Amino acid sequence: ALDYSNPANWSNLESEEVPGKEADVFFICPSVYGGSPDACNMSLSDEDTKESFAGAINMEKGIYDDNCRFFAPYYRQIGLNVYEMEEADREPYLAVAYFDAKAAFEYYMEHYNNGRPIILAGFSQGADLCIRLMKDCFAGEDRMAQLVACYAIGWRITSEELEQYPHLKVASGEWDTGVIVSFNSEAEEVSDSLIIPEGVKTLAINPLNWRTDSTPADKSQNLGACFTDYSGEITSEIPELTGAYIDSERGALKVTDVTPQEYPAGLSIFEDGVYHLYDYQFFYRNLEENVGIRIQAFLGR
Repeated sequence: ALDYSNPANWSNLESEEVPGKEADVFFICPSVYGGSPDACNMSLSDEDTKESFAGAINMEKGIYDDNCRFFAPYYRQIGLNVYEMEEADREPYLAVAYFDAKAAFEYYMEHYNNGRPIILAGFSQGADLCIRLMKDCFAGEDRMAQLVACYAIGWRITSEELEQYPHLKVASGEWDTGVIVSFNSEAEEVSDSLIIPEGVKTLAINPLNWRTDSTPADKSQNLGACFTDYSGEITSEIPELTGAYIDSERGALKVTDVTPQEYPAGLSIFEDGVYHLYDYQFFYRNLEENVGIRIQAFLGR
């Protein structure tokens, strides 16, 4: 196991009390490591990849910064090459990534949390690992009593999983707490993806109108799409860029008013029309507002 008492094994470690920041975020980084034929998990001696790792975190960090201390561990995440394997064949490599994420979370809980409200958050591979943490580490009432929400964006959560793990609940509105907030963005014509294979239905909430049915949200409800660089700086902000609705068959978040030509998939593991890379960016300001709302709801205000 990595030694999470060593600050060098954390990308972000805001352990000091900060006035006005009434909750903590434990954030799990998305996939940045490409992988190689002889290395399916990221090495933490790879300084170039660690730089990308920190940069990818910064791209989403601003959504949580106003209200939360921020904790994000380095971990031996799987490479993108692992996603080209059959799902069952990925598991040994994901087990290594999850082993680190869980060890870091338990270290955070023991040494830094001090009874504070918790937000779990992640994107892509990080969202998958967040859901695994929810299954493993939040079955007890004491942990659930601390959970503001789990923002597991860019990975699926199914009704079968909720049946298997009854303590898991998905968000049903803007204010509920102790819930999983999840969605996966795609163009209207997409019917199959790595995240939501054809024939699978995920559970989701629309980050524009905070509904779980297929009621469309007009682009006027989009407070601002923000495109960020690796420093976390917003390089472009476009209010009212997209509308969205939830597909009643796939559970995918169908994004309107933009095209795959304008926003290509950008990764070989996705077809154009899968807006995975933009899950946070298309809905940045709505998510930022919602983090504050759920914290205030958790605190009973």
